[in-house]
Amino acid sequence: MASQINGHQVVEDLPMGVKVDEIEIPVPWGHVAARWWGPRNKQPIIAIHGWQDNAGTWDNLVPRLPVNTALLAIDLPGHGLSSHYPTGMQYYIFWDSITLVRRIVKHFKWSKITLMGHSLGGAVSFMYAASYPDEVDRIICVDIASPAVRAPSNMVKQTGWAMDKFLEYEHLPEDKIPCYEYEEMIDIVCDAYKGSISRDNCKILMKRGMSPAPAHVNKNGYYFKRDPRLKVAGLAMMSIETALEYAKQVKCKVLNLRAIPGMKWERLDYYLDVVEKLKETADVKYVEVEGTHHVQLESPENIAELIEEFLEEY
Repeated sequence: MASQINGHQVVEDLPMGVKVDEIEIPVPWGHVAARWWGPRNKQPIIAIHGWQDNAGTWDNLVPRLPVNTALLAIDLPGHGLSSHYPTGMQYYIFWDSITLVRRIVKHFKWSKITLMGHSLGGAVSFMYAASYPDEVDRIICVDIASPAVRAPSNMVKQTGWAMDKFLEYEHLPEDKIPCYEYEEMIDIVCDAYKGSISRDNCKILMKRGMSPAPAHVNKNGYYFKRDPRLKVAGLAMMSIETALEYAKQVKCKVLNLRAIPGMKWERLDYYLDVVEKLKETADVKYVEVEGTHHVQLESPENIAELIEEFLEEY
């Protein structure tokens, strides 16, 4: 199956009966790009990727789900093929994304939604379910329980540095943006993920994560498409006390898939504390699965059946 991705035709080797469409959802600053898997005549699962990843993070998992599964995998603002925020605006990733999901739900007039998220996307799913507890049917969180929790002292120390880096990235001239040959870029991506993603799967993410250098800058090679300002979105962290308060608001069914070895958590006890707090008000299924932090991309066979069973539960 051939589809138009990132300005060129990409051949996708999909199982019989599996289909995916590239769509754009209008937002005030441009558009949100997305991959709509499965039927277009039924309300889909909204799938949200991790920080600095993109909708391609689900490419290996979704074909393993039943062919009648409808799923909308979005590129968050500044990621993948979605529009970047206008100059002068900062990203507060967890918080901004709640508003974005709300925009999408209202745009399509959906109700009682199901959310699935990896890392940042799982945190957004958690936050949305806590913010709109009567409007979420179920959430699936992959290798995360809540937004990243940091000690207030660490957040305070980072503030000045983050603001200066934001201004530096904001004023970065186009001709100063690094440009690389294809294989060199894949090397950089693989190194950055520190073993969480194989080289082949880095190439899957880079279908939406890189773009040929525009002709007017007189450079050959590829740019990263993601907004460099995303690198300093760390002011969006929260305390464990705040995370636990949000957990108390969640009422839907929850499937939490923690990868082993997965992410190296600074405080694993915080992750587990949030899961335990969720159990006080929500129907929670917590499962430890073998895999890296990007288990949905690297080892989708380890979680596909668990997700299918969870989606079929009444």
